[in-house]
Amino acid sequence: MPDLPLVKLAHSRILEVVKNSDTVIDATVGNGHDTLFLARAVGQRGKVFGFDVQKEALDHTWRQLQEHGMDRQVSLYHAGHEIMSTLLPEQLAGRVQAIMFNLGYLPGGNKSRITRAATTLAAVQTALQMLSAGGKVTVMAYTGHPGGQQEASAVRHWASALPPDLFNIEMEIPRVTAKPSPELITITKKQKRPGLSVTGVTMADVHKYSGH
Repeated sequence: MPDLPLVKLAHSRILEVVKNSDTVIDATVGNGHDTLFLARAVGQRGKVFGFDVQKEALDHTWRQLQEHGMDRQVSLYHAGHEIMSTLLPEQLAGRVQAIMFNLGYLPGGNKSRITRAATTLAAVQTALQMLSAGGKVTVMAYTGHPGGQQEASAVRHWASALPPDLFNIEMEIPRVTAKPSPELITITKKQKRPGLSVTGVTMADVHKYSGH
């Protein structure tokens, strides 16, 4: 287990592959911390797309971006991350350098509004198809709320089944403690090689781990 706290570890892994002018996605805007981090990472020549189903999260994030002068490079969508590919330009497929997920509920918001395994798995599958070769997806899964453990387990099983010749998987799973701890899953899409498809996993694999 790395010494860095998991949020900082996720950020450090994103910074390994993201540079000024890149395109990135915050798949779960929430309180906007990752959105602001990504906006700073890509600079005003880059682009950040953010998604959230709660308007209060988007409003708070937009104000935070404006306060820091980081709103010009950000577009926010009031929509679930599972449909992001239908809202973003088609030419972004295979060109997004990093995509971040922060699962669970909005801190300070309605705790009954949570991310769920079925839509999360659909979203991370889409994320892999949008990701550029050498890009990364990070999934921070919180397990202390109802449904959190099941969602984290579903993502772990799904990620474990990804083809190792196409993706590198890193999982930070804390030891069992009295209080549930968050987990971090990092997926790196390997550089393309002749004859390999980078899509890798089909929607049938998603449903396999979504409880259907």
